Amino acid sequence: MAAAAKSNTNWFAVGISIAVVVVLVALGALVVFLNSQATAPGVAPQSAIINEDNGAVTFGTGEDEVDTFVDFMCPGCNAFEQQYGTQLQEAAANNDITLNIHPISILDRLSQNTEYSTRAASAAYCVAAEAPDSFLTFFNALFENQPAENSTGLTDEDLTALAEQSGAGAAAGCIADGTYKDFVAEQTDAHKIQGTPTIDINGERLDLQAGDATKIDDILG
Repeated sequence: MAAAAKSNTNWFAVGISIAVVVVLVALGALVVFLNSQATAPGVAPQSAIINEDNGAVTFGTGEDEVDTFVDFMCPGCNAFEQQYGTQLQEAAANNDITLNIHPISILDRLSQNTEYSTRAASAAYCVAAEAPDSFLTFFNALFENQPAENSTGLTDEDLTALAEQSGAGAAAGCIADGTYKDFVAEQTDAHKIQGTPTIDINGERLDLQAGDATKIDDILG
């Protein structure tokens, strides 16, 4: 009888072991899934005016390329647009230059935890994707209505209203969803943006504090 008892399989213990293995496998799969979600690229906007290679919203076909990297809460960006924005946009419209506009985000810390810079840049990409003909109007409106640093910034409803006033009502849902917020973060990192405005001419990054702005004047003639 003792020998027979020893030969009996402890099915309860086996069942527990199998359950533990199943749980561990499930946890492992969950960890892999969450890691893949954390590292997955953000949704990229698509439009005739969006360069899929560098993420820029592009105008004009001129030989000289001007890339502007802007944060919509940055006063320096606003000053730059006031000085050069109209000239650059007109030069692009005349195909004298290729103007590549990069909405990025480095000043979320100055909007009282509302991520205004990221939300505004995402909204700009929403307009570029959903109503490309209205992009420049919306882009200019964002600077005309720029909130002060250390404020909460514009709400999503405010951004949507500006889009509608700019003829981009089709972008409302995209703006509300913050569809391109991850894409904005990726673009900011990919282009190594540390401060704004950042300007490249034909691939060369300008040092505006050292007087390189004269190179913009040279391009514009």
